[in-house]
Amino acid sequence: MKRNTFMAVLISILIALFMMGGMQAQADSEIIVSAAISLTNAFEEMSILFNEKQKEVRVLFNFGGSGDLARQILGGAPVDVFASASPKEMDDLDQKDMIIKSTRKDFAGNKVVLIVSVKSEIHLTSLNDLSSGEVKRIAIGNPKTVPAGRYSEEVLTHFHLMDVVKDRLIFAENVRQVLDYVARGEVDAGMVYLTDALARAKEVKIVAEAPRESHAPVVYPIAVVKGSTKEVMAREFISVVTSKEGKRVLERYGFRIFHEGK
Repeated sequence: MKRNTFMAVLISILIALFMMGGMQAQADSEIIVSAAISLTNAFEEMSILFNEKQKEVRVLFNFGGSGDLARQILGGAPVDVFASASPKEMDDLDQKDMIIKSTRKDFAGNKVVLIVSVKSEIHLTSLNDLSSGEVKRIAIGNPKTVPAGRYSEEVLTHFHLMDVVKDRLIFAENVRQVLDYVARGEVDAGMVYLTDALARAKEVKIVAEAPRESHAPVVYPIAVVKGSTKEVMAREFISVVTSKEGKRVLERYGFRIFHEGK
């Protein structure tokens, strides 16, 4: 091999190794957080708090329906932290030894509300009004994969409305999709979390709040995923979420906060 050719090959190899090293360094400075889509606004602000302490570590978020996110983790997705909108998905991972048990914490709660578009001309004042013939389409999350959908189903069952409205239900992939359907007037009403309704207060209005006894408590657990190569930073992110500053962020977005000893 001629000297010039040899040097060209050597330089190419060195560049490739340098790029691979840079990519690895970049990967080492990131953590991946899979979180219920209802946490989007609060967690995006939470990442700012995290970066005040860990300036060199970037938080990459994967927001979606809690059931879908749990299945991704079971399928081997490289996730460092998981935050669910209900205990069920976290329990499923726990039973399969997919989370670090000691890191699991219940950090927030929420409420289920009935909403309509601010432009709606249908007169609704309570959950029972969903039985009205005016209400043709009602959006809820898919109960099989979306915690908000399960809570909504429980509420409808509690009020003996399920048989009345079951043919009018439109299932969404996540709670934010329900919010979009209602805001755009594509459905007559929808059931979402209070925090979601507050996030789009100029586009949707709250008709009624589901009483606590009508559904299982809306509890958000968080934990480090077992096998994470960034466990220290993952634990640090959870510490930020459960800190006094983190709780203030959650409260500002309408979440119910679990205080020590309660």
